[in-house]
Amino acid sequence: MEDLVTERLVLHPLSVMEAERVAAGEPDGEDRWAPGYPADGDMVGARRFLTTCAITGDPQPFGAYEIRRREDGRAVGGLGFHGAPDEDRAVTIGYGLIPSAQGRGYASEALRELLRFARSRGITRVDGDADHDNVASHRVMGAAGMRLVSEDAELRYFRITWPEVS
Repeated sequence: MEDLVTERLVLHPLSVMEAERVAAGEPDGEDRWAPGYPADGDMVGARRFLTTCAITGDPQPFGAYEIRRREDGRAVGGLGFHGAPDEDRAVTIGYGLIPSAQGRGYASEALRELLRFARSRGITRVDGDADHDNVASHRVMGAAGMRLVSEDAELRYFRITWPEVS
């Protein structure tokens, strides 16, 4: 699986070995992590990816990605799919950045690329969610074209849909 590249970022698909290091928060000599990476959310995402790999096999290209800055190659966050597409070709996504990388548009840029990639792979719907008080994440999903579709006592749910490609 090749990296996805945007103007300022590289979205690097994690291998199982890389995900194990992220989940443990223990880099090896080849990892280039910015201070504060991985954050708790990155470790949770890596563990979810590893669980999926153990149960159903590696879901790539619908797995976990590390967000790296192109300028210095340092990992500043993660994003990815919560697993392979379902029978309706729908997926769920998640993402996060370390605090020092927030507020620069990286999350919106990364999510737009991941959505573009999903659509190019025949995905018809992408779902995401965020806590009510996570206004920044609401803005990120909105900026990437996702729309608020519902909410409950804990979360707001966002979605983007595309017509099925035959």
